Amino acid sequence: MEHFTIATVAEKSPDFRRVLWTGEHTQLVIMTIPPGGEIGEEVHEDIDQILTFVSGTGEARVAGEKREVVSGDLVVVPAGTRHNFVNTGPNPLVLYTVYGPPEHADQAVHRTKEEADAAEEAGEDEPPTS
Repeated sequence: MEHFTIATVAEKSPDFRRVLWTGEHTQLVIMTIPPGGEIGEEVHEDIDQILTFVSGTGEARVAGEKREVVSGDLVVVPAGTRHNFVNTGPNPLVLYTVYGPPEHADQAVHRTKEEADAAEEAGEDEPPTS
């Protein structure tokens, strides 16, 4: 059994992205976006994503719509939907997200967005294949 006190685990992580668990069909990832930072506009063609916000304030930009997000909010991003999440507050924007199917390499840790982008560009952040 995997068990996480997810809000606590997410709050304690300083990393931009950390994969906590990868299954055959889903993946659990925690993220910390620094003030003024963002995930970066993207589209996951074949992956649904559910993001739950733990602390901080930000802006969800999904399918051309914008909405403020705060602690306790949850945003669903269906596969094929353009999206970005931007930290608009003075503190880190902390969240956890579930991808289905997995999006990132199992156990991946990227301390910064730049490190995450470099790993993706180098093909070092590929999800496991079944």
